[in-house]
Amino acid sequence: MTTPSAAANRAQDSTVFEVAARVGYVVLGLLHLLIGVIAISIATGSGGDSADQSGALEKVAQVPAGVVLLWVIVVGLAALAVWQIAEAIVEQDPDAKKRWAHRAKFVGTAVAYAAIAFTALTVALGGRSSSSQSSQTMSAQLLSSPAGVVLLVVIGLGVAAVGVAFVVRGFTKAFEKHMSIPGGAAGRGIRTFGMVGYIAKGVAVGVAGVLFVVAALKHDPSTAGGLDAALRSLAGLPFGQVVLWLVGAGLVVYGLFCFARARYAHM
Repeated sequence: MTTPSAAANRAQDSTVFEVAARVGYVVLGLLHLLIGVIAISIATGSGGDSADQSGALEKVAQVPAGVVLLWVIVVGLAALAVWQIAEAIVEQDPDAKKRWAHRAKFVGTAVAYAAIAFTALTVALGGRSSSSQSSQTMSAQLLSSPAGVVLLVVIGLGVAAVGVAFVVRGFTKAFEKHMSIPGGAAGRGIRTFGMVGYIAKGVAVGVAGVLFVVAALKHDPSTAGGLDAALRSLAGLPFGQVVLWLVGAGLVVYGLFCFARARYAHM
């Protein structure tokens, strides 16, 4: 039999964990703000930092009390990862296909959060981590193995599909289902930020996926550089600096949306 004190303790633990998970959304917002600012600096010709999670975390480490903030990032993202796993476990959509699709999405998101948390932990402990180098190393290892080209193409198509999903989520405003968005001007602003932010992030992630496919077809692992390489490749397109500036600004907007998500997301 559950005692009132035990129930109260569980409720308190749940509240603490929810707060930690909401802090995770604030952390995501901060990281996307920094990535967006780095991307804009690259577009204007003044950027030398990596426009990805590693570059953003290196920026955090350089500010006063940066190590403390890095540990907050680790805890917040770890809490978000665990929360997504819990969502996958309790998912009860009556349609079996949708139920497993939702579970796969939750698990994939949890893995992404955990990976960024691990990168933050590495930086907090004084190490260095390069997302671009990791992507190139993984690509090289795959290309040196049997069926490596096929596997890398599959990974690239999967990443590109995630990018397309972000774009679709932005256009359809599907993120609204997971939030209690207020009415009035604040609600309209959050919806606009969500739409612009999701589309910008989708473009960046989609290009990263395409680069994995190109690396496989050219048998050149140096082409696969993750988000940083994807954003820098945009600068090489016609009107690329303008495109990169817009995507960078969109990532800043996505960061601001994450702050609103921390407040209004269903938890």
